[in-house]
Amino acid sequence: MEPPIPGSGAPSRTSGAAETTSGTDEDLLPIDSDAPEVTAGDIDLDAGTLGEVRAHRPIHLHPGFVLVVIAGGVFGALARYGLSTVLPAPGGWPLPTLVTNLAGALLLGGLLEALVRRGPDAGRRRIIRLLAGTGFMGAFTTYSTLALETNTLLDAGRITDGLLYLATTLIVGAAATVAGIWLAAGHHTRATTRQEGGR
Repeated sequence: MEPPIPGSGAPSRTSGAAETTSGTDEDLLPIDSDAPEVTAGDIDLDAGTLGEVRAHRPIHLHPGFVLVVIAGGVFGALARYGLSTVLPAPGGWPLPTLVTNLAGALLLGGLLEALVRRGPDAGRRRIIRLLAGTGFMGAFTTYSTLALETNTLLDAGRITDGLLYLATTLIVGAAATVAGIWLAAGHHTRATTRQEGGR
């Protein structure tokens, strides 16, 4: 039986102890041996976001969350395909993949920083992270295509192009992630300052 959430007044069972039926948590003192201990793990912050929540179920086994990631992934893959049809690949150089990965790094850095600054990874924030971060950005960016295109350039004898492409993606991608984090942090600071100034 799961321990009750504070204030619920539900009976609880502690390890091997008899069942208690106190009406409220205020009736129990912190030194009482029968007082139910409620930890942060006992309170599910995702309750009510995607159907029935089962205690201690890993997020990757929750069908609702998996569907959120899949939905984001479908749109992310379509966005990457659309961008690859619009951008040219001059001289066979994989510009579309480079732009996609750099844009994805910037956006993912900004998204995750913005979500972290708004509170714990639960409820709506978790759904946004899974939909836009894991799903959309996970399918939009493509390191498998980076590896394939680098290998293709190297196999064609274009060693300088292959190494430049790989180095640019990794180094500028890391810088783009940091820039996204910095932009989101700055936006959060400005918004917080405006809110505090309006009081």
